[in-house]
Amino acid sequence: MAYTATHRHARISATKVRPVAALIRGKRVDEALAILRFQPQRRARMLEKVLKSALGNAEDLRAPNLGGLRVVDARVDGGPMFKRVRPRARGMAHVIKKRFAHIKVTIE
Repeated sequence: MAYTATHRHARISATKVRPVAALIRGKRVDEALAILRFQPQRRARMLEKVLKSALGNAEDLRAPNLGGLRVVDARVDGGPMFKRVRPRARGMAHVIKKRFAHIKVTIE
């Protein structure tokens, strides 16, 4: 049975989180948590929280073997954007996109 957890509207760009998600995909849960714990980036903290939440969901739903769970899917999709306008030279405007991400982790 698969257990999932999501963090929607995470205030970070999806392209920043995807390489860290690729590190843990396919690994055992305890090994993935160890990998994330020693990554210094803020994106690793976000992914670690979602992975711990998925593990808590498995525990709540009485997963038979918590030690043998694997990360089968770690998906980071783009979310909505805040669009801001910044003035530029000669009266022009430049759009700044403040991006969000949807982080989803599935363990099985």
